[in-house]
Amino acid sequence: MPHITDPTAPAGPAPHRAPAARAILVGALAAALAACAPAPPAPEIAERRVAFEGPLPPMKSFAGAPTAPPIRSNREIAQDFLDLSFQMESGRRLPALARFEGPVRVGVRGNAPPSLERDLEALLARLRTEAGIDIRRAGPGDDANLVVEVLSRRELQRLVPQAACFVVPRVTSWEEFRRARRTAAVDWTTVRTRTRAAVFLPGDVSPQETRDCLHEEVAQALGPLNDLYRLPDSVFNDDNFHTVLTGFDMLMLRVFYDDALSSGLSRAEVASRLPGVLARLNPAGQGRAGRAADPTPPEWTRAIETALGPRATPAERQEAARRAVRLAEARGWRDTRRAFSLYALGRLSLGSEPELALASFLEAAAIYRAHPETRIQAAHVNMQLAAFSLSAGQVEGTLALVDESLPAVSAAENAALLATLLLIRAEALETAGRGREAASVREDALGWARYGFGRDDVVRARASEIATLARTRADR
Repeated sequence: MPHITDPTAPAGPAPHRAPAARAILVGALAAALAACAPAPPAPEIAERRVAFEGPLPPMKSFAGAPTAPPIRSNREIAQDFLDLSFQMESGRRLPALARFEGPVRVGVRGNAPPSLERDLEALLARLRTEAGIDIRRAGPGDDANLVVEVLSRRELQRLVPQAACFVVPRVTSWEEFRRARRTAAVDWTTVRTRTRAAVFLPGDVSPQETRDCLHEEVAQALGPLNDLYRLPDSVFNDDNFHTVLTGFDMLMLRVFYDDALSSGLSRAEVASRLPGVLARLNPAGQGRAGRAADPTPPEWTRAIETALGPRATPAERQEAARRAVRLAEARGWRDTRRAFSLYALGRLSLGSEPELALASFLEAAAIYRAHPETRIQAAHVNMQLAAFSLSAGQVEGTLALVDESLPAVSAAENAALLATLLLIRAEALETAGRGREAASVREDALGWARYGFGRDDVVRARASEIATLARTRADR
């Protein structure tokens, strides 16, 4: 069945197509997308170009824009801050708040790609203006106390096989880390004040992947070390939908470095000061009703990790996704965790049960669309639905799904997803006989794809994959 690998959501093996079920899926899709009022299919195109030869357009990059503040209540945000700041992802408790208690000066080591320098400067500017942190590049006479070291992915994963990138306390080089590995020196639970830290990330991946690592790991080097699946608007969430620091994330860091807090404070001490800090920093959250957070049970996290991890068989992964959906239903969730369970089930059911995949995507989309802070999640689901729609020849439905998603994707600075949606849009326009407009959109898409996917051969393969979706109707 039509499927496009989601470039930024947790990845698993791409399901194979199941042609025998195509007629059932197309019928279900037509009904599901009736609200988009699809026009009658355009005349079939006898031949479609799927090889993209010649030079690619220049790489595009985001100019950056102010982020929107969180829209939840300060009561909820206070609970999020405590859960993020006093626990590790592994579940280990952190006994005290630990932060840098002076200026942070950032150095770069290794073979940094040109895009990293630009993205780092943009990130540091945001941290100064949005989070109020005294952070900048180390000058000639400065000692860097936060170092970003660029390695090859192979070298990085030779020591930490499952990590795309990571941050370590009390060291400022890869060699230091190698010597201190598996000692208390690099144990975050022993840190009372942060004095030095190193971020290790790959430089031989796409510019977007390097930037995404930069944002999350620098944020954790400075502030919270935990991730919470319940957060709808944060990079501190293992669902990986947000790829750059959000308004919520900047608020977390601003609170972390507020003068009312300091290194060494216990959870209880921080909790007693948070209401006043948040009332001052986020006055809009004072008048909003809030709900106590429903903790994420370990069995749901294990199910999601199995579903999206590399170690289980396809059948085991799909069953794990089903289990995550059942657990979400049993707890009465109508939040991002239920929607993410459905999204995972949809992706893992594409090859074997396309009707289930479509139903799962539609239910996930309904949950995500109901909340303004989950527009980027809705865009990821729309991308999958648009792939179905394009393959089914539903031109207007495809265009509606793409156009609904583009503002959120641009605001989230996700070039890989933006390129994918624009390529889908170009193919839909081509199908509708609007070739000149399609060529312009495709040119734009390929510029974003160079940032989102990196190597030229990967960009061309992505474009051909999407063109093939549109060609399936003519083949039928």
